Amino acid sequence: MRRTPLNTSWLLVSGTVALSSPVNAELIADSKATLELRNFYMNRDFRQQGAPQAKAEEWAQGFLLRYESGYSEGPIGFGVDTLGLLGIKLDSSPGRSGTQLLKQDRETRRAQDEYGELGLTAKFKVSKTQFKIGTLLPRLPSVSYNDGRLLPQTFRGAHLTVQEFSGLTLDAGQLQQVNQRNSSDYEDMTASNGSAGAIGVKSGKTSDAFNFAGASYQWNSQLNSTYHYGELTDIYRQYMVSLAHTRQLDSLQSIKSELRMARANDAGSSNIDNKSYGAMLTYKQGSHTLGLAYQQMEGRTGYAYIAGSDPYLFNYVTFGDFANRDERSWQLRYDFDFVVLGVPGLTFMTRYLNGDHIDLGNNQPQGREWERDTDIAYVLQSGPLKNLGLKWRNATVRTRHFGNDLDDNRLILSYTLPLW
Repeated sequence: MRRTPLNTSWLLVSGTVALSSPVNAELIADSKATLELRNFYMNRDFRQQGAPQAKAEEWAQGFLLRYESGYSEGPIGFGVDTLGLLGIKLDSSPGRSGTQLLKQDRETRRAQDEYGELGLTAKFKVSKTQFKIGTLLPRLPSVSYNDGRLLPQTFRGAHLTVQEFSGLTLDAGQLQQVNQRNSSDYEDMTASNGSAGAIGVKSGKTSDAFNFAGASYQWNSQLNSTYHYGELTDIYRQYMVSLAHTRQLDSLQSIKSELRMARANDAGSSNIDNKSYGAMLTYKQGSHTLGLAYQQMEGRTGYAYIAGSDPYLFNYVTFGDFANRDERSWQLRYDFDFVVLGVPGLTFMTRYLNGDHIDLGNNQPQGREWERDTDIAYVLQSGPLKNLGLKWRNATVRTRHFGNDLDDNRLILSYTLPLW
């Protein structure tokens, strides 16, 4: 059954009525607005023989306008949020396009000069229960929007959050369509299934409904657990649990341990069948943080998630998700905060991941992959350009028997200006 997209004109009318009411001072007084400027340069060199292009290289400017109203007075509070997105091409060509920074013409591969979106969200609040309908940016284990390029991925749907009981958060809702990070068009959703391709998946169909529900409970200041369910109608169902514990050793040292497990199966004719297991141990000592993670896939297919979104995996990083059929992978990560050396705002991160035992099907040899990432970021702490951020991100990826070998560099300049 097809569903009619949520009516954004209704949201505008509702917002106008609410704003015109004389009893809604809190709706205005508690509102806030920001404008984020995001300048993004990306260069990706393809290293494997037979690559369709030598490199993808583009430069773009993004504008992200966010407005969040307060809530009207009364037993049921009402508000309206607005998200305005605009991406502008600064440099590109058909032979260098494909970074997903810009919207691309499907036939000519030429990047469009600009693209954007206006997202509207109506929200209602009763006590500590909140309901949103319209443009959504979900951050849940079952579905999490991707913000790894110029503009974020957005969804259209409804989301209910209940926090009436101490320590307990309940979520439920439905997403109907997705607008990818390099697009201005909403469309039905599809399933992603590992960077090696959807090995074992039999269906390429789309869905206009992702139903989700879940609970998170904070047992105490150290222990948190979650259970979440997601169903991409006619494609897959997924059940997810996680447990996280943080132990403070002293004022400078802590150890965090986290476990994640997920089970996905067919909800139509997709043949999706996957079990995933992940564990991560993180030791922090002052400005130093050292992390070690292990991740394992089992079943006829890789890990299932909405295409374009961020999967709930420890080893989902700059390029790869390390979530292919039967893949086993590990990660070693190190972070350093230069505040201890008298340079607040300067941070460094590096990590190495290695995956093997990838079942590529059709009696092919097992696939292997590794990735090395480095981030260096600096945020100005004071002065007229306070909060101006500069980040250099580097990734090196090598695969065996599948995928792309590449060297990837990104330079991101960002600044968020509070409007009120």
